[in-house]
Amino acid sequence: MARGLGHLIDTSGLTANQLRAWIKDFVESDDAGLTLLFQSFGYKHGIPLDVDFVFDVRFLPNPHWIDELRTKTGLDDDVRSYVLESELASTFVTQVEGLLDLLLPAFREEGKSYLTVAVGCTGGRHRSVAVAEELSRWLSKSGYRPRVTHRDVHRS
Repeated sequence: MARGLGHLIDTSGLTANQLRAWIKDFVESDDAGLTLLFQSFGYKHGIPLDVDFVFDVRFLPNPHWIDELRTKTGLDDDVRSYVLESELASTFVTQVEGLLDLLLPAFREEGKSYLTVAVGCTGGRHRSVAVAEELSRWLSKSGYRPRVTHRDVHRS
């Protein structure tokens, strides 16, 4: 850790390209003065260390158990629909949006410049990816420019 910077970057799970993108995202901030990152991950690969909020979405319908969806990811429309179209998913996403709507202005007022929201499911390929993308879309409509990374989307 570089002394005086106030941040510890765990690079053990990052490729060189992922680290480069992370540093670029960290240094750049959006117009609101708060850089936001949504990161999907799989619990079976470990919880990310450098996050501010962690949301567990393992309670949502799991596309892994549907043969035609298993090899796809939460970036595919049919997987996204499968995950997000349940009433439970809709309620969950709305509740998280409400929480972020409440907290983001407070974090900005406190001078926080970077906020990471992690969303996890079992493997990090389906549910967490779909929810992270959905939250990012919502926040984009609110004037922020969030970034999204999917740490485990290509792992098995």
